[in-house]
Amino acid sequence: MRLNLQSIQQINLFENITGAKVKDCINDEGLTFIIEEGNIKRALGRDNANIKRLESLLKKNIKLIAYSKDVIKFVTNLIYPIKPDNIDLKDDIIYITINDAKLKGRVYGRGRERLKKLELIIKKYFNIKEIRIE
Repeated sequence: MRLNLQSIQQINLFENITGAKVKDCINDEGLTFIIEEGNIKRALGRDNANIKRLESLLKKNIKLIAYSKDVIKFVTNLIYPIKPDNIDLKDDIIYITINDAKLKGRVYGRGRERLKKLELIIKKYFNIKEIRIE
């Protein structure tokens, strides 16, 4: 995991305002913070006040993802609010079963960019070959 100066500054600001521990920061169209297990409520604050304050300071949309040592729970957190029918791990391949075509399209994203981003994040923390949507 490589962090640049800007990411480190954003992580420090986030931790100082919220008091929650950050595992990783992904800077793309918005900011995505991967938060240590059990720190999500602290990161949000009362009535999401911490996130609203950070969004106004950084002028970016912020998304929080709760990290989990269990790969299936972590994948569930990554694709939230989409609720898959089933998530399985077989031979280092994650199988996500979604019967609704609309929800399946949301997981894929336009040009499969969401699926690629999902794979990139998961491969950072777990020894996974690929993700398959069924």
